[in-house]
Amino acid sequence: MKKALVLLAPGFEEIETVTVIDILRRAGVQVTSAGTVDGAIEGSRKIKVMADVSIDSVSGSDFDLIVLPGGQPGTDNLAGDSRVKKILDEALANDRLISAICAAPSILSSYGYIKGKKATSHPSVQGKMGDVDYSEARVVVDGRWITSRAPGTAMEFAFQLVALVKGSEMVEKVNQGVMARL
Repeated sequence: MKKALVLLAPGFEEIETVTVIDILRRAGVQVTSAGTVDGAIEGSRKIKVMADVSIDSVSGSDFDLIVLPGGQPGTDNLAGDSRVKKILDEALANDRLISAICAAPSILSSYGYIKGKKATSHPSVQGKMGDVDYSEARVVVDGRWITSRAPGTAMEFAFQLVALVKGSEMVEKVNQGVMARL
């Protein structure tokens, strides 16, 4: 079974988080949410979510896909947590897929991971994207790196992740019930 890790920090963007978890689980991906803090984690719109596990209990090498939701101050909280970089480094060393949406691609840029890669982000953090081949496409895939723009692109982002880990047939199967415009 394919496995995905969604990292949650206070101030995460709810639509980006829940949409990705939901669509991946509908596709049969084992999704684990890992929180940077204990207890309920409050999102950017004050919705509280319980992470499945603590970030201290996971390794990036144990998952096929890592997902960084955006939102503020969630993105800043993820960027400021050394455990996030450790997980990303482990995933990178093990050739895993790494994805980020909204402001979160700026984290990948700040670590130098996507230098020279094609990527996108929310327009508000475009100036923090460094030396990437910046695109305004709604979802961008460059090798193992998947980036997307905002809450409004979360469904497309989630289905792209399904396509990468489970194939286009699974996208069609899941979308029969969801009926998203893809």
